[in-house]
Amino acid sequence: MISIKSEREIELLRKAGKIVYQTHQYLKPYIREGITTKQLDRLAEDFIRSLGATPSFKGYNGFPGSICTSINEEVVHGIPSNRKLKNGDIISIDIGACYKGYHGDSAWTYPVGEIDEEKKYLMKHTEEALYRGLKEIKPGNRIGDIGHAVEKYAHEKKLGVVLELCGHGVGLQLHEAPDVPNYGVEKTGPKLKEGMVIAVEPMLNIGSPDIYMLENDWTIVTEDHRPSAHFEHTVVVTKDGCQILTGE
Repeated sequence: MISIKSEREIELLRKAGKIVYQTHQYLKPYIREGITTKQLDRLAEDFIRSLGATPSFKGYNGFPGSICTSINEEVVHGIPSNRKLKNGDIISIDIGACYKGYHGDSAWTYPVGEIDEEKKYLMKHTEEALYRGLKEIKPGNRIGDIGHAVEKYAHEKKLGVVLELCGHGVGLQLHEAPDVPNYGVEKTGPKLKEGMVIAVEPMLNIGSPDIYMLENDWTIVTEDHRPSAHFEHTVVVTKDGCQILTGE
């Protein structure tokens, strides 16, 4: 069942979302050549806890990290480790924070030092695909309208759309109904209503959309080992559109 959030719940979700946003901003100066993803993980966890929240991902279905750190061809669910970032990498950092039982969730892809034009292109257009999807969010529109907008833009830019992974509702659970795919048919799927809270998260590849899972049973990578990018915001449906909860 898709839940409609009360004003009180939206305020708590807004606080959780702000903590996620602040954590992204806190980490940005540390995203540089030589730092390990485990160091980023520790910095994020300490910062989230300093704001009175807990990392949503830590222990979630057994996930060992506080954040997901996915580098280059890793699409999602990269596990923090002793791997050092290198100049020219891109890294998707997915952060969740739980505040008084309510979750915020946002992923962003960052450059490490100087990156090539292909990766710049991928990041620019994956971020734009997210905002194309968000433009479709208003009461009366449907989930399919969001996915259609993301997919249409991605295909225009010749980017591969990962079909097996999707956005989701957010609330007392990190992942709630409805699923929010990055593809779809206009005017299909659940109807959007004021008070719904969802995460929209395009995951686009520079090459093939095909993916597979590593032996750690978490990390998803591109089949052709070409780069992937991931951008995500949690939003609340308002009376005339949506408001981003994981932004400023």
